[in-house]
Amino acid sequence: MKRLTLAAALMLLCLTAAAETRWTIDSTTNTIVMDAAANAPHKDHIEMSGLKAAIVYYWSIDEEGRYGCEYHHIFPLLRTIPNNTHGFFPYNHTTNVAGMIKADGKVPDFKAVKVELDGTLRVTEAAQGLELSRVNFPSTTEQAVYELFYVKNVSDKPVKLDVPDYKYTWESDPARGVKGSYVMDFELVFGGETILEPGDTRFFFLVMQAYEKNEAEKKRINPDTIDFPAEYAARLDLFKQLSDNLILDTPDEVINTEFRYAKLRASESIIATKGGLMHAPGGEAYYAALWCNDQCEYVNPFFPFTGYETGVKSAYDCYKQYSRFMNDAYEPIPSSIIAEGDDIWNGAGDRGDAAMTAYGASRYCLECADRQVAVDLWPLIEWCLEYCRRNLNDQGVVLSDHDELEGRFEDGDANLCTSTLYYDALISASYLAKELGLGRKVSKSYTRQAKQLRKAIKNYFEANVNGYDTYRYYEGNDILRSWICMPLVVGIFDRADATMEALFESPLYTGEGLLTQLGEETYWDRSTLYAFRGAYFAGKGDYITPKVSAYSHRRLLEDHVPYPIEAWPEGRQRHLSAESGLYCRIFTEGMFGIRPTVFRSFTMKPSFPEEWEGITLRKVRAFGGDFDIRCERKGKKIVTTVTDNATGRAKTYKARPGKAFKVKL
Repeated sequence: MKRLTLAAALMLLCLTAAAETRWTIDSTTNTIVMDAAANAPHKDHIEMSGLKAAIVYYWSIDEEGRYGCEYHHIFPLLRTIPNNTHGFFPYNHTTNVAGMIKADGKVPDFKAVKVELDGTLRVTEAAQGLELSRVNFPSTTEQAVYELFYVKNVSDKPVKLDVPDYKYTWESDPARGVKGSYVMDFELVFGGETILEPGDTRFFFLVMQAYEKNEAEKKRINPDTIDFPAEYAARLDLFKQLSDNLILDTPDEVINTEFRYAKLRASESIIATKGGLMHAPGGEAYYAALWCNDQCEYVNPFFPFTGYETGVKSAYDCYKQYSRFMNDAYEPIPSSIIAEGDDIWNGAGDRGDAAMTAYGASRYCLECADRQVAVDLWPLIEWCLEYCRRNLNDQGVVLSDHDELEGRFEDGDANLCTSTLYYDALISASYLAKELGLGRKVSKSYTRQAKQLRKAIKNYFEANVNGYDTYRYYEGNDILRSWICMPLVVGIFDRADATMEALFESPLYTGEGLLTQLGEETYWDRSTLYAFRGAYFAGKGDYITPKVSAYSHRRLLEDHVPYPIEAWPEGRQRHLSAESGLYCRIFTEGMFGIRPTVFRSFTMKPSFPEEWEGITLRKVRAFGGDFDIRCERKGKKIVTTVTDNATGRAKTYKARPGKAFKVKL
């Protein structure tokens, strides 16, 4: 592996140097900025979300340096017919307020100067002695999206500025709405004429909102009453709140910054539905709904680390929604709960959904360290584990119709992903049962089942695939698959070296990450993110860090920024939000090797490059605490200091690299 580490580092240094870096990190604000003129032409898209509205900005800079934007609005709570997974009110437009402005009777020919992403989309333009700043973002709480404009006179002469009054409404077909017709409403506020003296700034804004026509008097926001400084501050405060908790500090500035942005995307996309808070994957497709993979498995176990109460509550609400579908006949739970909880989608059959749910819910309960939460969710965990047990095949691994890719690629009758998730869930359940005082018999039963399953995974899935002594993904599989990373993620390291080589030294690994299957062109970030995490958990920090750094650079500073994506070619590389949660878990559960065991305790197994002096994770809010973790190399050991931020008391742990140790808060 050392030889491979050196080769990998050299290769990735070349790839990073060859890649086109469009963005830079502003160290004073920890945001990313693009020089517009130096990067024209360019186009990209970014999604932002609030509790009642989401928007995807398809923005561009043309050959002449002019900025343009197409706005794709999503209003998840305005349900349409059919009221299915995609049954929300959308509205797309290209309204260009800057093109309506006149300076001394003429429309300025604005050219873009810079673009900045700071939780908003901020664009600075210039023309004929004027500087125009646009700030785009959704409301954090209302069914509205805002665009703020600041025009500054940077010349030495007064300018007569004319901002016209602008109002526009559009009504949807009442036959298409669950509650009749919906209205898309535009209004420009603080328009009119003014003399702008040198150095003066004029402020105005565009309100874009939607509401039910029949409820217009109650639901429409009067733009004249909106406190825009407060709305703007609320959006920036959300980014700041998330930035100021669970802070990753490594010697790699790109990784640290991408972690910061990923926290925002993972956490902002939560919809306040009648069925509770529902984390939304997004991507102009998935809102006011829940999935066993995106929410139960991927992002819910991340939220306790952040201390973000809305995220923690959304995870609880999600698991409670799934609790409704437990049944005495042990029929499968639905893959997705849709339409604010009014319906389900189960079009792919059983995707291993019970294993996904048990895996996520059991970790979430241990991380929350809240006895009542665990008592509330234990019946769901117990039911899902029993469902998996009842669906073991003759060889002792779990049967399912598909995996989370829903049949896009062959997955057999029993796939590696489902069985490994079930294995990890059994271990977590054994810890949780003990914590809840359910008796040694219950805890030991889950431990025994986990040991039996691990043996079955070995016997059923271990195979030589494409020359690597790794795992087959299903019976009959003879082509490398990206999800062979899953044993590493759950702590099965029997074939760690060969699996690492199969994942990262074969053509399965590309500049974009892992292909889903060797020989194909399709990649999904989720399996790459899991593989990175598994590599760290297997103690391969030296080897995997250059790849994680290159991936982070690609997603943060190159063509399509600033978040992990869903897939390609499917979905136009959408910024689905749960993938950002998986990115953050590379470090919490991979690099730091945090594994929940009881409410106020966890194990750790740090893994980071030898040339790094140390790594820090500050303001960790899981396990009922608020604490910092600092890991440093001292001789042949890693010294870990855990500091309670409330009392200032610190505990120190010493362990050899690759050796797990227990932390008690």
